[in-house]
Amino acid sequence: MKKAVTPPYRFTSIIELHRTLELPKPLHPLVSVFDNTQVAVNKKQLPTDFLFDFYSISFKKRTKGRTGYGQSYYDFDDGTMTFVAPSQVVATSRDTEYFGISLLFHPDFLRNYPLGKHIKRFGFFAYDSNEALHLSEKEKAIILGLFENIKIELENTIDDFSQDIVISHLETLLNYSNRFYKRQFITRRTANYDLLTQLETILDDYFINERGLTSGLPTVEFLASKINLSPRYLSDMLRSITGQSAQQHIHEKLIEKAKEYLSSTNLTVAEIAFKLGFEYPQSFNKLFKNKTSLTPVAFKEKPSMN
Repeated sequence: MKKAVTPPYRFTSIIELHRTLELPKPLHPLVSVFDNTQVAVNKKQLPTDFLFDFYSISFKKRTKGRTGYGQSYYDFDDGTMTFVAPSQVVATSRDTEYFGISLLFHPDFLRNYPLGKHIKRFGFFAYDSNEALHLSEKEKAIILGLFENIKIELENTIDDFSQDIVISHLETLLNYSNRFYKRQFITRRTANYDLLTQLETILDDYFINERGLTSGLPTVEFLASKINLSPRYLSDMLRSITGQSAQQHIHEKLIEKAKEYLSSTNLTVAEIAFKLGFEYPQSFNKLFKNKTSLTPVAFKEKPSMN
């Protein structure tokens, strides 16, 4: 008999999380900043797996235990930032201790503000925990300064400008985080090129072994799982070094392989489509023409330049 799987515990409010961690009640029900270098946080009260109905941004300085990031290479080891979106499962480690500061905010706090509509554009909320942002000393000073500005504003008497100011600081924090992630992609460029080489090998193997016949088209999720990255991080990484997303990269490889089949075999267009993993030849035709301005048949009949 299979053991029942226990679903992650859901924290529906910031107040509930504060209560669980034995923290003072937040000054605002929809946004909170707490520094566990100043307050004793009872992490043992947390369930092993949990998720929030709100966003969490944390700066953490590891003081005990061991944590691996990405492919086990580091840019900076003084501190890291992690970003958790609503409904994203978080797993705790009992043997690792962190000290730092966390910002929690509920989507309702952003309602009727432009940030509420475009916050999903900040792709790092979809990254895995092993893809944390490693900060330099200068970057850390900027981020901690913004945390402090939000904290101070929450401690002030609430007036007509309070929410505007907090959201303004929050958006600035997100924009800086975006900038620093771009820097991280650059400083990790050598490691990222190694990952790109791995991706090329994985895709080549996929087509050489004709896995498309049984598994369909290669997906971004498939590639990401092969190199232990989240799909969003993979796409952002590739875009930083090639100018193309992971999906665009897959399409380029598909077209490259399709041209090879069309030029050097007597396979029909339908047979090529199925070999590559397309369920319908029409989908292959559409993609090929979109990428080359020619139909597969027209490409095949095009006179050779040799």
